Amino acid sequence: MIPPAGAPLVLRGREVGRGTDGSLRPVVMAIVNRTTDSFYAPARLADDGAALAAAHQAWADGAAILDVGGVRAGVGPEVGEAEEVDRVVPFVEQVRAQVPELLVSVDTWRSGVARAAIAAGADLINDTWAGHDPALVEVAGAAGVGVVCSHTGGALPRTDPFRVAYPETGVDGATADVPWMPLDDPRDGVTRDVLSTLAAAAARAVACGVPPASVLIDPTHDFGKNTWHSVHLLRRTQALVALGYPVLMALSRKDFVGEVLDVGADDRLAGTLAATSLAAWHGARVFRAHDVVATRHALELIAAVRDEAPPRAARRGLG
Repeated sequence: MIPPAGAPLVLRGREVGRGTDGSLRPVVMAIVNRTTDSFYAPARLADDGAALAAAHQAWADGAAILDVGGVRAGVGPEVGEAEEVDRVVPFVEQVRAQVPELLVSVDTWRSGVARAAIAAGADLINDTWAGHDPALVEVAGAAGVGVVCSHTGGALPRTDPFRVAYPETGVDGATADVPWMPLDDPRDGVTRDVLSTLAAAAARAVACGVPPASVLIDPTHDFGKNTWHSVHLLRRTQALVALGYPVLMALSRKDFVGEVLDVGADDRLAGTLAATSLAAWHGARVFRAHDVVATRHALELIAAVRDEAPPRAARRGLG
């Protein structure tokens, strides 16, 4: 049985991933970090020319969204709001002018950065720190742009998890959130916390004016979680999809992938694609990726198997 399809994503009135033939292909979100210290060196694009070239290449390679970040997610040197704006906002303006069909997301937890980025043309605000600045979603709602609701287990911005624990669960069977999927595994404490947090955050986003189809939910692997938590959340992708919002998976070369395989960031592509394929099969819709072409290929094969999109060039045995 094919798992239920994920909810479609609509940004500024445009359904992302829907082909002119009605096919529905998962969406690739390419990454450009305007930093010198991101964990994966090829994504460090502080130079304007290199960053713009990467934006053009992302569009050519099939990405629908470009996610622009100005601050390393993990521990590192302090970056103030003014510096973050300087790193991100002029670049957003350049991308909007030079690659107008490429949707632009800005990865920030600061409402001031979000406001400036939206004025520069951003279509989506990727709040990876779970509403740490409660005004951020209000800014997105007032502008009618999309927002990513995330889960960090209460972690503060730019902190690494330390001995994270969620209460064990698993004796009461089905829940109102996902009546067809009993969350009865003792490891589902993290699942329940993620579901309740994301459901509440998404409801607030809608109340603030963000269109429901423009609200993405992200379980936010690695953030406020250990590797066991992240693996279990991948296992429970269908429960996330059942919340009814498009699901974003930011799996690319993450630490949990590296720890499962015991490899460094440079050697995590195969593991990333395996995780990506599992999440896509279970209905996740958007995938944040360092490796656009490889990710798109994996996702298009899953879309064909799910019968959501036809092969691009089916010739074998037909000529």
